[in-house]
Amino acid sequence: MQIARHYIDGEWLGSVSGSETLAPSYNPATAEVAAKFADGRKAEAEAAIAAAVRAFDGTPWKHSAKLRAEVLLGFADRLDAQKETIADWLVTLNGKLRREALGEIGAGVSELRYYAGLARNLFGRILEIEPGCFSSLDREPSGVAAIILPWNAPVTLLVRSLAPALAAGCTVVIKPAHQTSLVNNLVLECLVSDTRVPKGVINSVIESGTEVSRWLCESPDVDVISFTGSSGVGKKIASATSDTLKKLSLELGGKAPAVVFKDCDLDKTIAGIVAGGLVMAGQQCTAVARVLVEDSVYTDFSARLAQALKAVKVGPGNDPSSQMACLIDNANRDRIAGLVETAERTQKVLLRGAIPEGALGRGAFITPSLVEVEDLTSNFVQNELFGPLLVIERFSTEDEAVHRANATRFSLAASVWTTDMRKARRVATRIRSGTVWSNTHNRLFAEIETGGYRDSGYGKLHGVEGLNDFMQTKHFYFETGV
Repeated sequence: MQIARHYIDGEWLGSVSGSETLAPSYNPATAEVAAKFADGRKAEAEAAIAAAVRAFDGTPWKHSAKLRAEVLLGFADRLDAQKETIADWLVTLNGKLRREALGEIGAGVSELRYYAGLARNLFGRILEIEPGCFSSLDREPSGVAAIILPWNAPVTLLVRSLAPALAAGCTVVIKPAHQTSLVNNLVLECLVSDTRVPKGVINSVIESGTEVSRWLCESPDVDVISFTGSSGVGKKIASATSDTLKKLSLELGGKAPAVVFKDCDLDKTIAGIVAGGLVMAGQQCTAVARVLVEDSVYTDFSARLAQALKAVKVGPGNDPSSQMACLIDNANRDRIAGLVETAERTQKVLLRGAIPEGALGRGAFITPSLVEVEDLTSNFVQNELFGPLLVIERFSTEDEAVHRANATRFSLAASVWTTDMRKARRVATRIRSGTVWSNTHNRLFAEIETGGYRDSGYGKLHGVEGLNDFMQTKHFYFETGV
């Protein structure tokens, strides 16, 4: 059976003490053990951080922009070459559709190539303040960066932090999700097989608990934390890092509203919302979670949306006919089923999702649900549900649509559906969200920054600004005596 191990100071290790503790990773489609991982503790975290500090202070890595660019390009090529194998394991350990897995890996390849270009373009600036008096503003790497990852998109979410961190000249300690740690290792093998990368630049420690993550937050030797995950955990990280005043990049929870106006293309809108809401079985922070529909088309739209969701074929990620795969585990499947039961008592359920019978019933499969909600204070509106359960609401005016869209503390992503582009732009400007799409949803690019407001976090990922949290600016003053 395949075993995922830590990568510390240029070596794959089961433990820094020699006593390896193994734990299981499951296939969520079958609930069977599919792989194992070495379960780390604080000792592994300390060793990884120490290696990263040595590499940052004692190797030419941070000064070698051309090398960093070449390493990232080679990483991209090898990741692309291994995409089929990695996709197989991504489907096995995460449960997602194979086309989603391949798309995720392709996005990672694109990200690496983009930041390889930026690595050789990290310019500062210089200014003559007075005659003979100069200020040089130098862009430098921040130091040791810790990357703490969730399980839902382990390739994309690793690369979108790792690529800018390496491009900037940082050294890194990665804490992957234990559920998908073998996928993390397969991706890292595409990087660390490059012998030009100094030992200690790349480190990775797996854990099933919180001891490693907690020490990454508390250690004075870690300069940056890049975290993707829930708002609750993000707030704990912000608190845990306060004593050392680390730089933080936090992409946290979402509750993305799709605002549907009466003049939209109904067929394209319904298809777009189904795709945007059921991506990764709804386990994506930018997925459509709330559908806000104008009154005059609400009855027809809600019935058609419920029918479209009902028609979605739920099945294994490696079955080409499947249109939505499973959740990450049976506990989350049962959590969503419990929410549907609650909705039946407290809301109007337009489509009731259910756990399939037969072989699929052993895995983390559940069919989509659609719940009508009026009360903005409802748990179904205010909390991130993270599954194939969509909420539908109605509005009468543009002002009410904006008010409802802004009614939660989550402000990561949204979409506006209308054939009137002036209206789309006007409404997008008023929605408090880091990203607003028009007549589409979940369109993400390596070149374009994303990030949230309020409880959805701060900092930017992707794009030029994605480098900012991994870099700092030094002012050097000098006089020429002129």
